[in-house]
Amino acid sequence: MSVELSVRGLTKVHAGQQVAALNGMDLTVPPGSCTAILGPSGSGKSTALRLIAGLDVPTDGTVHIDGVDITGTAAEERGVGMVFQRPMLFPHMSVLDNIGFSFRAAGDSRRRSRERAREYLDLVHLGDIGYRAVSEVSGGQAQRVALARSLAGAPRVLLLDEPFSALDPGLRTEMHDLVRELRSSLDQTLLLVTHDQQEAAVLADLVAVLVGGRLEHHSDIATAYTRPSTLAVSRLMGGINEIEGHWDGTRVHRSDLGELTVDGVDAMDAGTAVLLLRHEFIRLGDKGIPGFVSALRPTGFRSIADVTVGSTVVKVELPAGSSLEIGDVVGLDTPAKARFVVKR
Repeated sequence: MSVELSVRGLTKVHAGQQVAALNGMDLTVPPGSCTAILGPSGSGKSTALRLIAGLDVPTDGTVHIDGVDITGTAAEERGVGMVFQRPMLFPHMSVLDNIGFSFRAAGDSRRRSRERAREYLDLVHLGDIGYRAVSEVSGGQAQRVALARSLAGAPRVLLLDEPFSALDPGLRTEMHDLVRELRSSLDQTLLLVTHDQQEAAVLADLVAVLVGGRLEHHSDIATAYTRPSTLAVSRLMGGINEIEGHWDGTRVHRSDLGELTVDGVDAMDAGTAVLLLRHEFIRLGDKGIPGFVSALRPTGFRSIADVTVGSTVVKVELPAGSSLEIGDVVGLDTPAKARFVVKR
């Protein structure tokens, strides 16, 4: 049965530092779910995982699994597994013996530990390489072995510290597929650290955004995209339209785009504010806010158009095969789901 992971006021100030690497984080990961901690380098993501795993001691705050305070519990007794960015396999052991290490440490014979390890090797679809040396496997295979080794320890909570960031895009996609498959079969509680909002969207149910050691946003993925708490959160979630203007304190933002109503904004005083427009939701046509295409940039299969309205440029993701050209006059259709407002 899966368990709940929660932290309360989790804080870490490293020796010799005055600014906290992690500052008062409150976070709950529901049983059987996956939460992604998203943030730029130095935001405190890995610090949070190390504190939860027991690899470091918090300056303040507590860590709980299923309501039990484990803050003072030794790392090896927490029931927490961890997969790092580098596989960190034992180089003198075979693949199978790496996975079976926890069984051997618990007193199983080599034969029995290998039998049990095979189950986990099969889980990550590497059943035919058990007797290979670690030096003979690829980077993607090594990370699968590291994942299998962590699962073999029967962790109540599994922590993933950017384990796929060093892999090429194809292997990363394969690992994402594998994690989703394992989640459906193992009912595992997961906490993933990543700097990639697309990876968070692919793997996680919830996203927690850290900026400068502080938790600035915690919600489901869709809300993080369309209703970010701050400008920094919007940028981390891939937002690229920031329209300066004035908020009336209730429902209307005024800018070069005119008066646009925005729903769902928590109490925010009238004044200077930034209108966020998700570029994926905007559509171009004959009707809407008039503007003209001032630039086109390919982004792979699709492209981004810069549409100039007065002194403002709005970026719009175009569908594949779009025939728009620079100079074309267009209308901007900005549906309600594309709009949100935050303070700068």
